[in-house]
Amino acid sequence: MNPSVRAAFPGAQPLDLGVVGNCTLSALVDRAGRIGWMCWPRIDGDPVFCALLDGEDPAHGFLDALPVGLSGGTQRYRRNTAILETELEDREGGRFRIIDFAPRARRPGSPICPPMLVRRLEPLAGQPLVTLRVRPRFDWGAEEPERHLGGNTLRFTGSGQALRVTTDAPVGHVAQETPFLLDRPVTIIIGSDETLAEAPGLIADRLLHETEEDWLDWSRGLNIPFEWQDAVIRSAITLKLCAFEETGGVVAAPTTSIPEAPNTERTWDYRFCWPRDAAFTVAAMNILGTTHTMERFIRYITTVVRLAEDGEAGAELKPVYTLVPNGSIPEHSEPALAGFLGMGPVRVGNGAADQVQNDSSGAVLMATSRMFFDRRLRQPAGEAEFRLMEQLGIHAERVALEPDAGIWEFRGPPRVRTFSAVMCWAGLQRLGAVAQHLGLEADSRRWCVSAARLRDQIMTRFFRPDLNAFTESLGSDAMDASLLLLQAVGFIPADDARFLGTLDLIGKRLMRDGFLLRYEGPDDFGRPETAFLVCSFWYADALAAAGRVREAREMFERILSRRNHLGLLSEDLDPRSGQLWGNFPQAYSHVGLILSANRLSRSWDQGMRGEGE
Repeated sequence: MNPSVRAAFPGAQPLDLGVVGNCTLSALVDRAGRIGWMCWPRIDGDPVFCALLDGEDPAHGFLDALPVGLSGGTQRYRRNTAILETELEDREGGRFRIIDFAPRARRPGSPICPPMLVRRLEPLAGQPLVTLRVRPRFDWGAEEPERHLGGNTLRFTGSGQALRVTTDAPVGHVAQETPFLLDRPVTIIIGSDETLAEAPGLIADRLLHETEEDWLDWSRGLNIPFEWQDAVIRSAITLKLCAFEETGGVVAAPTTSIPEAPNTERTWDYRFCWPRDAAFTVAAMNILGTTHTMERFIRYITTVVRLAEDGEAGAELKPVYTLVPNGSIPEHSEPALAGFLGMGPVRVGNGAADQVQNDSSGAVLMATSRMFFDRRLRQPAGEAEFRLMEQLGIHAERVALEPDAGIWEFRGPPRVRTFSAVMCWAGLQRLGAVAQHLGLEADSRRWCVSAARLRDQIMTRFFRPDLNAFTESLGSDAMDASLLLLQAVGFIPADDARFLGTLDLIGKRLMRDGFLLRYEGPDDFGRPETAFLVCSFWYADALAAAGRVREAREMFERILSRRNHLGLLSEDLDPRSGQLWGNFPQAYSHVGLILSANRLSRSWDQGMRGEGE
């Protein structure tokens, strides 16, 4: 953010960003209307707008529309949509609105969501002079594309790709980046290198109407709690924007390399799909009633399992998959970009794909078990699908008590992790329940016995009577926030003294200024400094399950107060300053918000009667 913009928005934090998208691509927009991040032609592509990761005042990699003499502005979403409106004002009282959206419309058979971004400028007051700057980069910031000026277009070519900007703004002013009087609406359409059949303004008007109707129709079908409705709807839309329409995969976040804390090398690429997240993502989608999104995600996960089949050895999942499953994701750094606020490295790909993480099979079994029970689905799963999922059970059974990198993807020596073992148990238990539901009695007995045997071993070997708690790994006395999920997955009742002891010790060891760390000890990069937001949601859920509802609601409200000005969350939070860190917006954080809100809210009947206020 350049100094003049920074002065116009005092107190703004770096992740005061809005996200727009359509489940093909997404873009991040700052408070001054600058688009500083957009991967092309889909969520995991080359960031043609990459200024977000190129220092504090980058000279390129963005699109903006600034008034001469910027004095301030406001930003909001159109109600229940992913359409973002930014109003900017100059020192002379001139004011205009920027409308950003990615077109999305429903057609017979499937939605239409092209790789396209539309920006609309509308004058509101005075006579604002506006400078429109379009400065994409290719190849992760390393290449300045060639620019070709047409009658109403700017084409950018290079590295085997092309980007076309079509506009009804004065193209000469745009090309030379000189101010022009905004006395009528102006449209900028960024998309493939194809000629548009109509005038940009006409296209934008139609697409805006269709996109707004599509989002309103989708939001209207959500099941939401009585309390915190706006927060849940915004989180649901954000989670939807992390889904890739074509395959159903859900990225952890649409960004890479926003550091987890100031000046740390914990900069990871999150534009991939983690099977581990499946269980809780599907649970959130199920609660929301977004069955189409849930079905596509389950279909994606089922494809992943089919690709992993290996006969008698079962199906061993990779920890991370590309949006089109089984693509290669080797991790490397991109030196042309200076990093978020100058904090590198900027990473592409994710080395976690090569790790051993034994919890994934259990998480996927938890997620896919819903397709056997949910009668809303067009075709509930049957025995054929069960036989496929058994491949995951065979693998989970074999590796449950073997060392791995764990949920937090430690890059040091593997350990036998409590959470991984419990998730393997959860998978075996779900297989037993599914087999019972399908009338496969022998299979049900086989998997239930296996689950019971594993549970006995976990209870005996992983619980520490001297601490009255489960600990992070076999033989360790360290605490880990993932242990809060033992009650959530059904491994142990929330009122069991062993879980209550674990809950208390986690609060004592991991709480920092009202928010929860993931773990307490140092990892490969030192001791963690920031709170992992979804862990604080887990803590609120565990408190509520243990009957400490007042504390749980206080915790939940505290997390809500740390959302940015548009209601969005990243992965991490500095508990002292309240600044958001980590990739943004983070799907798992918003999954946590949705699940916690539904657990903690008063019922609709209670709310309508004014009870429990």
